[in-house]
Amino acid sequence: MGNKISIILPTLNRVHLIGEMLDSVLKQTFENWECLIIDDGSTDNTKEIVHSYTEKEKRFKYLQRSDSHQKGLPGARNYGLECAKGKYIIFFDDDDIAHPQNLEVCQRLLENTGADFCHYKKQSFAESIPLVGQIPDPVNCYGIGPAQIEQVVMNEIALASCTVMWKKECFASIRFNESLSYAEEWECYIKILLEGYEGVGIDEVLYYNRKHPESNTGEFWLGNEGRKASQVKAVKLIIKNLKQKRLLSGRLIRYFVQMGIFLKEKSIVDYVLEISYVNILIRAKYRMLYKFYPIFVIGHRTKKLIKKNLS
Repeated sequence: MGNKISIILPTLNRVHLIGEMLDSVLKQTFENWECLIIDDGSTDNTKEIVHSYTEKEKRFKYLQRSDSHQKGLPGARNYGLECAKGKYIIFFDDDDIAHPQNLEVCQRLLENTGADFCHYKKQSFAESIPLVGQIPDPVNCYGIGPAQIEQVVMNEIALASCTVMWKKECFASIRFNESLSYAEEWECYIKILLEGYEGVGIDEVLYYNRKHPESNTGEFWLGNEGRKASQVKAVKLIIKNLKQKRLLSGRLIRYFVQMGIFLKEKSIVDYVLEISYVNILIRAKYRMLYKFYPIFVIGHRTKKLIKKNLS
């Protein structure tokens, strides 16, 4: 196995995009990798396109998701974890682009620091693939672990699905929740941190995620009910896990209440207040905030408008 990196790349009906991601894998400056392309049941010509790559490059491996795993990204990734042979694990998506030095920079940092994972930044694009620059060596890094759990939960440190390289051992007893179709990586990665794993973060952009309405995130922001329901379920699982580790702080309780307000999901507010056993006055305050928040917003906007017109 050595220092091999296993790239786990789920795909579903992205025949028009996956080639760009596979080309970016071929351009990696670190060469000791395997790329496991996990087909989640494509009905287009994905298999033929991928075959044109596996014929020329044996480090690409095309696999059909096992029936023992549910359809969806979590199931495909979990199957990839079962098949991976590398010391390190990284997840890429079939509609994105990886920086040529992605694997090199992360692997070097993990080897030099002994950290369990390496987190980096991503940059969004819509049509034109961004121009990539040379990554400096060495890079400045900072610690990420259980002590930073609040920042991770609140996405101040955003551990997105494709912005982390992990030691494989981080997944020894942890998998993605296959009942989730959105926010599954948020729920999974927080579980890893709660197990005590320590990582490093860098401010270098090593990944480029494509913005389009057919992505999971695009569907969520367009109001897809299934994606929203998954977000709500993930939130409640995270609250439960934080409570079990005695890490459900007042700041996080307030954050989840605000999330419940944002999602217009009273069940999140009720759940975090009940599971955290906050006193009756705080519970009443947050429930009043949820109930009257739309009025507060209208009042605030009206006040600003009046002030603007009088100025």
